[in-house]
Amino acid sequence: MRAFRVAYDGTAFYGFQRQPDVPTVEGTLFSALARLGVYDPEDHRPAGYAAAGRTDAGVSALAQTVTLEGPDWLTPRSLNSELPADVRAWASAPVPEGFHATHDAVSRTYTYHLHAPEADTARARTVLASLSGHNDLHNLTPDEEGTERTLETTLAADGEYLVVSVESGGFARELVRRLVGLLDVVARGERDEGYVERALSDEVLSGGEGVPAAPPEPLVLTDVAYDDLDFTVDERAASSAREVFEARRVERQTGARVAGTIRDGCGE
Repeated sequence: MRAFRVAYDGTAFYGFQRQPDVPTVEGTLFSALARLGVYDPEDHRPAGYAAAGRTDAGVSALAQTVTLEGPDWLTPRSLNSELPADVRAWASAPVPEGFHATHDAVSRTYTYHLHAPEADTARARTVLASLSGHNDLHNLTPDEEGTERTLETTLAADGEYLVVSVESGGFARELVRRLVGLLDVVARGERDEGYVERALSDEVLSGGEGVPAAPPEPLVLTDVAYDDLDFTVDERAASSAREVFEARRVERQTGARVAGTIRDGCGE
C-alpha cells in the first residue's frame, strides 16, 4: 500500500469528498484509478483507500494525502496520466499494514491568504494569540461536538495580504474560515477586541452576532504530517505540477490586470 501527496486547485470542485452529479476531487481521483484499471467502479472505493481530510468546495491543497492498494507501477507520474491538469500527484511513500491516512495524521496545516489592505496587523496578531492554544471553538464551527481544539498559529504580512497559517491535530468544519473571519472583522475595526472574548466564551453567537466565515477560495491545505513516513518526490510529476500551477498563477495575474484596466477606466 502507498500514500500519495496530491495537489489541486479547488475552485472548480464541490469539495474533496465524492458526491453524486457534481465534480469533486475524490471523484476525479476514483475515475482516474478506474481508467488505469486499478479500481472497479462497482466497488464503494479503492482497496485500502483513505484520505487525510475533506476540504470544502473551493478550497485548494498542496499536500492532501491519500492511501490505497495498487500495483508497483502506480506512481504519481502514472496517476497524473489520467488526471486533469488541476489535480496533480507529486510524491509517494510506502506505508505499513494498517496505516490510515486520516487517523494516523499527526497534524494538518491550513494557510489562508487574506486580502486585507486596511487591516491593523497588530490587532490581527492579538486575535491569533487569543485563539492559539487549547480552546472551545464552538462559535467557529457549525459542529456541535468536537469543538475543543489545540491550535498553533502564525501570521505574516505580505503587501496587501495577511497570510494566516493554522496547525492542529484535526479541524472542525469551517474552523479556519471562521477563525479568519473573526480576525478580519477585528483587524479592520468592524468589531472590537472584546468580540474575540465573546467568541471564546460559553455564549453562543448567532444571527448578526455570529462569526462570519471567510470565502473558501484563498484557503489551502498546505501540509499533513505523519510520524516515520518518508515521501519520495516524483521529479517528473512535481515538474508537471509546477508547470500547471505556474500557468494558473499567470492566468489569474493577467485576469487581475485586465480587471484593473477596466476599473481604472470606468467613469473617465
